[in-house]
Amino acid sequence: MDPIPSLLGDGEGNYRVRIVGNSGTGKSTLGAYIAAKLNVPHIPLDALFWEPGWGQPSSDEFRERVSVAMAHYPKGWVIDGNYSVLGTLISDHATDIIWLDPPLWYYLPRLLWRTLLRLLKIVPSCAEGCVETWRDVLSKEGIVWFCISNHGHCKRRYDEIFARTSIEKGGNMRRLNE
Repeated sequence: MDPIPSLLGDGEGNYRVRIVGNSGTGKSTLGAYIAAKLNVPHIPLDALFWEPGWGQPSSDEFRERVSVAMAHYPKGWVIDGNYSVLGTLISDHATDIIWLDPPLWYYLPRLLWRTLLRLLKIVPSCAEGCVETWRDVLSKEGIVWFCISNHGHCKRRYDEIFARTSIEKGGNMRRLNE
């Protein structure tokens, strides 16, 4: 099997990279790393979506925030996150899409560790003014339950997209699953 090529870019030295995957798979960590290497802004969707106290914008307002962020950096960005309300807004402009798809047993312990560090206020929350509590984390609306219950859905959703848009098929999507 041939090695996976490096990032595709637009052929003019510009990279607009989208990173997708389930909660806890490492999207933001990889996003920050790639953005630093490419010297482009890192835009976590959680920071654009969540308002203080876990408030949520309307779908139209969220799409507008994302559109403005992408337009502000037309030559390059790294955006991480999954919000189905955005449809193909980001993917339509991305030169590269990276799907992080490790097994649940691999990334769930990392999610638990990261969540503990947030609860202890050792690392910041995913968005300004959004404080996680033990009650929130352990509820059915919490990140842990969301991660576990969303794993299969996320895998099916991106598997379908990958079948059509993988690099091997001439597209711009690669899957990292080991």
